[in-house]
This record gives sequence, structure tokens and C-alpha cells, in this order.
Amino acid sequence: MSRRQNPRAEMPFLEHLEELRWRILWSLLAVAVGAVVGFLLVYHFHVLDLMIEPVRRARDDPSMKLIYLGPADPFMIDIKLGILVGLILAAPVVVYHIWSFMAPALESHEKRAIIPSLYLGLFLFIVGVAMAYLLALPVTLEFFQRFEGGVLQDQLEVGKTLALEVKFMIAFGLLFELPVVVMLLSVVGLVTPEFLRHYRRHAIVALTIVAAVMTPGDVVSITVMLMGPLILLYELSIYLSALIARRRRAREEARDPESRAEEGPPAGAVARDDEAESTVGSEPGSGDVE
Repeated sequence: MSRRQNPRAEMPFLEHLEELRWRILWSLLAVAVGAVVGFLLVYHFHVLDLMIEPVRRARDDPSMKLIYLGPADPFMIDIKLGILVGLILAAPVVVYHIWSFMAPALESHEKRAIIPSLYLGLFLFIVGVAMAYLLALPVTLEFFQRFEGGVLQDQLEVGKTLALEVKFMIAFGLLFELPVVVMLLSVVGLVTPEFLRHYRRHAIVALTIVAAVMTPGDVVSITVMLMGPLILLYELSIYLSALIARRRRAREEARDPESRAEEGPPAGAVARDDEAESTVGSEPGSGDVE
């Protein structure tokens, strides 16, 4: 079947499975290669030292070192960090294969909405991770240090400390994806800008609770570091949802005249035209001339 006869490039079910299998294999290969490259980068550029930096800022000790409990722990830590860096390096390849598999099933307006959301999502995720690393992590670690400091002696183990930092940064990155999630929900029609504006106060209360849970500490740090960006992200979500709604209305308005033209004139207009023709035919002098 030619592409002209099959404009959406539809394939049989078994061919879809075959394509999915190959795209999964290519994605796994990209992750494996990325993990090897990531391990080399972690080892040669001392990424572990960068990961310990928020702990040093929280303790105000530039020369602080973390402890490890097993002889293979330093090597395994570099392996885990290498895999994490490899996932980041392989992400463009994985996203490309996911998009190539899903794109034929999407409408043109859905593609125009999803492609910008991918770039926006990547940018917001990086901003969230950077904010967690530079601002939120030192404050949170300092807050944890205040508990039972007079009776307990801390010895921070590298594995547990890095696991906490990675989970914290990923959580911030995902939290900053709020506009992208709202944008995709608006495309499928599950969220409207009116709904977001109506529940704005409820959303601010919910975001305040989230900020308090994720950044324990004094109120000023919560407000300055997280509440402001979260409220801006919510307002950005409303703007994106309104933009998508306007484009949907414009598309529907452009489609209505075309559908009316295809359907033809209304039945009443046809009846009036027939009546006019019959009236013209019945006028005096319109009959046959004898």
C-alpha cells in the first residue's frame, strides 16, 4: 500500500510489535553506551566530589569527607553515578525512539503541542535539579543536622547520603514539570484554563504544603526558595492552557465553514428557491403562446 493510499502510515499489529522491539533494543543499547561513557566522566571529572559539595556547604566545612563501610563501596558508587549520567546522556536517543513510534498515531495539532512540551519539560527539569542542588539541599541538610546534635555524633555514609541527594533533585525536577503536565492535559481536553483559574487558591494552598514537606526549615527559606517558583509555574500552566484553548477554538471555527460548504445550502433555502421558480413559472404570460 502506498503512502498516498495510507497517509497515516498504518501498519499491521505484528509489524508494530517488531518496530517496538527494535526501538527498545536501540534504546537499551544507547543506555549501555551512555553508562560506559558516564562512568568515565564520573571517574575523570570527579563527579562524586561535586555531589558531596551540598553537604560541605550545609556543614560549612570545605574539606569534609564522607565515609564508606565496604572495600568495594567507592567503585560501586562510581558505577551507580555512571549509570545515572548514562541515563541522562541516552535520554535524547530514548525520547527520539519513543516519539518515532508514537508520532504516526498522532494528529498534526497534537504533534505541534507535544514537540514544544518536550523541550520545555527538559528545560524545566534542569532548572528544578539546579535549584535543588544549589539552594534547597544545603538548607534541608542543615535542618536535619539540628536534631539531637548534642547527644549524637554523625558519620555520613556516602551511599545513603548520595541516595538522598539524588531522590531530592529528581523530586524537584519532576515538580517543575507542572506546566508540561497541564499542557498535555489541555491538549486532550481534560483541563481548561477556567478550571485552573477557579481553583487557583486551592492550588496555592496545596503548593505551600508541598513546599513545606520538601524543604523543611524556616518559613522564609520555604517562601523564597520554592513557593515563588511554584506559583510562577502554576501561572505559566494557566497561560499555556489558555493558549491551547484559543487554538482549539480557532481550529473549530475554521472547520465549521468548510463543513457547512460540504453539506450544501439548508433545506429551507432549497424550498424557497423551488417556490420562487414555481412562482415565476405561474406568472401571467409565462404560458405557451397560442
